[in-house]
Amino acid sequence: MMFVFGDSYADTGNTPNGSAACWTSPYGITFPGKPSGRFSDGRVLTDFIATYLGVESPPPYRTSRRRWNGGGGSKKAKDGVNFAYGGTGVFTTILGGPNMSTQLDEFQRLVEQKVYTKHDLTSSLAHVSVAGNDYTTYDLNDDPQKNITDYAESVISQIVVNLKRLHELGVGRVSVINVPPFGCLPKNSTTSTLCNETINSSSELHNRLLKSAVEKLNSDTGGSTYLILDLYSAFMSALQGKKSSSFEKGSEECCRGTTSGSSCGDVDRDSGTKKYVVCEDPKRSFFWDTVHPSQQGWLSVFSDLAPSLHTFLFPLPSPDGSSSAVI
Repeated sequence: MMFVFGDSYADTGNTPNGSAACWTSPYGITFPGKPSGRFSDGRVLTDFIATYLGVESPPPYRTSRRRWNGGGGSKKAKDGVNFAYGGTGVFTTILGGPNMSTQLDEFQRLVEQKVYTKHDLTSSLAHVSVAGNDYTTYDLNDDPQKNITDYAESVISQIVVNLKRLHELGVGRVSVINVPPFGCLPKNSTTSTLCNETINSSSELHNRLLKSAVEKLNSDTGGSTYLILDLYSAFMSALQGKKSSSFEKGSEECCRGTTSGSSCGDVDRDSGTKKYVVCEDPKRSFFWDTVHPSQQGWLSVFSDLAPSLHTFLFPLPSPDGSSSAVI
C-alpha cells in the first residue's frame, strides 16, 4: 500500500481539469493515450514505484473522496491514496493548491476515521515529492533581504515536521525525494547540453541540508524509517549520458511552445491552432516539457532509484529469519 504526497512530479490526477496543461492534449499521448492529469506524456515516478510494490497506482484523492464523504462510507482504496497536487510545495506557493501540511490533514482525517487499519499503515510506504515549487516561489519573490540559505533551512525544517508527522500517524516507511538539478531543467538550462550551475547551487544546498536532516531522523527513530530518493543524481546520470540508454535531446524538451510565451498544450483561443510542437519520438527525450520528465525519463530515473528502494523496503532477514518488508 502506498500514500503519495507532493507536487506535479507525483500527481496522477488531483489537479482539477481545466486548471493546468496536464488535462490537455498532447499530455498523456504515451499513456493512457489521452490526458489523465499527469504532467507528462505518460507514467510518472509514482506509477513506477507502485508497480515495483506490486500495487496499482494509488487513485487521486480528489476523485476518491466520495468513498468517505457520502458515497461509500469508510470503504478504503486498497492500494492507498495519492494526495499530490501540481504546483504545490512545503509552503503555499504562487501556484496555489493544497500544500504539504494540508495534504497531511486530509490523510490524517482518513486515519482518524479508521479507513485504514494499523496494519495497513505500518506495512505501507509514504512517498513525498515536494520542494521544487517552493524554490520557484522564492526566486520570484523580489524581497531584497531574502537569503537562500535561511529559506532552504526553513523548507527543510518544515519537511522534517511533515516526515515526523507521517511516522506518528503510523506509516511504516517514508521515502522523500531530494530536488533535481534546477539548472538543468529546460526552462533554466543555457543550452540543450549545458546546465546553469548557478541555479544548480540552490538544489545542492537543499539536498545537503535534507541529507543531514534525514540522517538525524533515522537516528532518532533508531532504525531506517526514512529514505532519500536521490533525484538529483538520477537526473544527472541521464542528462550527462552516463547510461547506455542515454537521451539524444539532453535538456531539450520534447513538447515545446512555438511562439513567445506559449508552452506545451497551448492552443490559439480564436482559431484553435496548436501553439506547440511535439518531437518525433518522446522516448528519445528525457524531458517532456520545460519542467517534467517524459515517461521514458521517469523510467530512467526509477531504474537508478530502484536499488536503494529495494534495500529500504526489503531488508535482509534478521537472525531469527524474520524481516520487515513493506508491500
